[in-house]
Amino acid sequence: MIVPWLKFLFCTSLIIYSGYNLSKYGDVIAEKTGLGRTWIGVLLMAGATSLPELITGVSSVTIASAPEIAVGDVMGSSVFNILIVAILDIVYGPGPIFSRAERGHILSGGFGIILLSIVTANLFLYSEGLIGGSYVGLYVPVIILTYLLAMRVIYRFEMKKIERFIGKRIEAVLYGEIPLKRAYVMYGIHATVIVGAGTWLPFIGAELAEVTGLGGTFVGNIFIALSTSLPEVVVSLSALKIGAVDMAIGNLFGSNLFNMNILAIDDLFFTEAPLLSRVSPDHVVSGISAIMMTAVAIVGLTYRSEKKAFMRVSWDGMAIIALYLLNTLILYALIDHP
Repeated sequence: MIVPWLKFLFCTSLIIYSGYNLSKYGDVIAEKTGLGRTWIGVLLMAGATSLPELITGVSSVTIASAPEIAVGDVMGSSVFNILIVAILDIVYGPGPIFSRAERGHILSGGFGIILLSIVTANLFLYSEGLIGGSYVGLYVPVIILTYLLAMRVIYRFEMKKIERFIGKRIEAVLYGEIPLKRAYVMYGIHATVIVGAGTWLPFIGAELAEVTGLGGTFVGNIFIALSTSLPEVVVSLSALKIGAVDMAIGNLFGSNLFNMNILAIDDLFFTEAPLLSRVSPDHVVSGISAIMMTAVAIVGLTYRSEKKAFMRVSWDGMAIIALYLLNTLILYALIDHP
């Protein structure tokens, strides 16, 4: 019983360490190439911190034959990423974090809701037998095209506000001592570590699901999602520490966009049938939770309250935490307990 948990903790430690360094050296590359953190830095961070979800998903459907882990990881990570926003709100002292963030995040949050709705709707339709398919789900091209549209729209929007997003005051001053060549090498090394850990993770998840009796859906949505989302936690807290509020939030919203694209990629590698047709409809719970939590974040970004409600937590953060706990309780209640 204890061995699978030790494997899980070891694998998680690798992901935390290399996830942080992967994002750091990705940020160095963005700075040294002159492309700027406003766009490329945030994109690299979202892509880099989502690499565990990508590797875990692909290896789950190709090597471990565990589609529940693949879908649970993506859906659970999407929920957990928004929870991280509430954690940042607690850590951020001056006031509600949304009051210090650019309203431009509403755009990426809105696209996140669209993509989550596409996936959640298809999970329901497949579970009810209302749609079918022999190989790739029809939702795959829709997700990919919507993701590309989101990237284009967000890019054009951010270019118009380059002075206000992240800010040039933190550009070209953080990594003056790190040569570009070293950044490329270190980025590659830590990417390799994450690829290895991400490939191993679904096997550990399947083992945990068996020894705990919790099932693949719960383990994928909670434990595997938590593990693969830890790079987002580390990177966002690090960004907040240097005062880059928009970098922290942009990383999380960008990761959720990338997560939905990962689901489409997983489907392409899953050759048996459309991926969403071979998993439990219980994943709809996480989909609805992620949509609601993102909607709360959008309300917070729009209303921009100046005071926290209780102790160090704003009303927005409290609502997000409550929705996450409700999501976990419902998923646990849906387990077929012996």
